[in-house]
Amino acid sequence: MTESSILSLAVTGWCGMRFLNRGEPMNLSETAQLTNTAVPSRPVQRGLGFWSRAALLLAAVPALTSCVTEAQMRLAIEDRDREISTLRTDKTELQERLSLLSYEKEDLRAKLEAAEAGLSSRLQVPASYDTADEPQPGFVAFPELEAMGITTDQRAGETVISVPAEVSFGSGKASLSSNGRSALQAVAKRLKSEFPATSRFHIEGHTDSDPISKSKFGSNRELSIARAMAVLSFLVTEGRVPDDRFVVVGHGQYKPVAPNTKAEKAKNRRVEIVVKKGS
Repeated sequence: MTESSILSLAVTGWCGMRFLNRGEPMNLSETAQLTNTAVPSRPVQRGLGFWSRAALLLAAVPALTSCVTEAQMRLAIEDRDREISTLRTDKTELQERLSLLSYEKEDLRAKLEAAEAGLSSRLQVPASYDTADEPQPGFVAFPELEAMGITTDQRAGETVISVPAEVSFGSGKASLSSNGRSALQAVAKRLKSEFPATSRFHIEGHTDSDPISKSKFGSNRELSIARAMAVLSFLVTEGRVPDDRFVVVGHGQYKPVAPNTKAEKAKNRRVEIVVKKGS
């Protein structure tokens, strides 16, 4: 190692200590303190040869290197602490976002369940829709009534003759149309010929759920009763069926046979003649 190299190393060490500690150059006394050596007297200092000074400076190198290493470690620790702090902040933000998303998920789930429940309630067919029994052995439909649009079915063992409002009445009205009168004349014949004198006939009026808007009737129940009474009046006066065999009921919109949708609600506008077996 040349003299210039040794001197350069020593100067570097002094500069490092100056920068890292106090910002001042170190004198020989401070260097001696770092290396735990005594400060030579001025005459001795002057007498020191080159190699003695170099040895003294080299003795200070480990201490200077240690100081530089510690400074680097402090910087590394500070960098690590900053990174940890940033990560913690990111973690907190992510947790808050996750909580918000979880809340939104539950809210959407509740809305979806409510929507599905509402849709199901609108589309579901009530139990009363499916109460019609399978025709019993020997049951014979009335083909002439079927041709007029009047259906004959069995429900809980009872014969049900259903006259659609479209066949017998105008919209919102309780006056029989000409087609309705013809249809009820055919019904009267079947009531007298097919059922014993002990049978009773319940005339039951029904409507859809649309509110009354252009009619003289105050409610759907009033309209259903008026239509049932019109059927009764015709069967008694024109069809010659004894009045004491009838019972008149107006259900209004409360006993539908189909959903009250645009495509299906017409099926709910009807007058039914339910044949009750007499004792």
